Amino acid sequence: MAKRTADQYLLRVTAGPDYDPSTHTVVAVNGPTSVPISSKHCTANIKVRVQNYRGLPHGSPATSPYFSADPHTHDQYSIAFSMVPHTTVSGNELLFGNDFDRPIRDRLPPGTETAFKIVKWAIDPGLEGDFYSDKPHLYGPLLSSINVLRVGPKATKQDGKYEIPAHLHEDGIAEGADGEEEELRKEKQIPEDAAARKKHFLNEDHRKGWEFEEGRVYQGDFFNPYIDFNQFALKLPGFSLSVLGYIDEKEDTLRYVMKNKSTGDVFFVVVFTLVPKEDAEKESPATTATASSAAAEQGDEKKEYQPKDDDLD
Repeated sequence: MAKRTADQYLLRVTAGPDYDPSTHTVVAVNGPTSVPISSKHCTANIKVRVQNYRGLPHGSPATSPYFSADPHTHDQYSIAFSMVPHTTVSGNELLFGNDFDRPIRDRLPPGTETAFKIVKWAIDPGLEGDFYSDKPHLYGPLLSSINVLRVGPKATKQDGKYEIPAHLHEDGIAEGADGEEEELRKEKQIPEDAAARKKHFLNEDHRKGWEFEEGRVYQGDFFNPYIDFNQFALKLPGFSLSVLGYIDEKEDTLRYVMKNKSTGDVFFVVVFTLVPKEDAEKESPATTATASSAAAEQGDEKKEYQPKDDDLD
């Protein structure tokens, strides 16, 4: 088999309310709008950013203002969300991470176990996973894995549906809470600093003492400098691993999911798919036009939407 190179593929990102791809929407990566998601378990908006993006839809912006300011100047991607649970969920139940529908053990590159040890030691001690099972997974508690967590107010309802703003700020989400919601964090003795909050929630009792309330807005941002989607490589401190030689002949995916660990209820799913260029060229011109419009609007976003300090993402 001929050696594969990164320029043979493009990236496609989709988001939806469950694992079924037919329920997903193609994400306009780095564009000004977010993807609305509504399911039995939550109402959400999802925004995805990828630095130096090479992917679909055709004409997508290569970057976002998000990557031009601290603390994101070295980050490679971001999955940001605003989410309203439809029922109250224990903080010990919500997970965030990756999973797969089929075994990947025969395609794991040498060094996988070393990479996982580095991630557990240096990045997220709360992660647990099994790459060798029939359904491989890597999950962490949302409260200790998400880089930024913000507590918002109760969402309004219109015609029986929760309403949350469709936009997510270009400069990202700030750790903390909105107005009176700061008292909710103080009552539970949650540290103001994101790193301290993540460490705090490594304790299971602390997670059990927190609830994601029905009808309340929660905002999160997951980002890091370790996955380079343009070179399809994992770059950890002192360790680098390319996955190009281990993917399927046609295409492969990396799936992120927020779910309830006890019930299996899925809140939302974001999928990164490597698409061979020859297949990507068949993408609909209408899709390309939509992305090109998003790229053109990116520079004018502030004219259309001027978020105040206490606006929701």
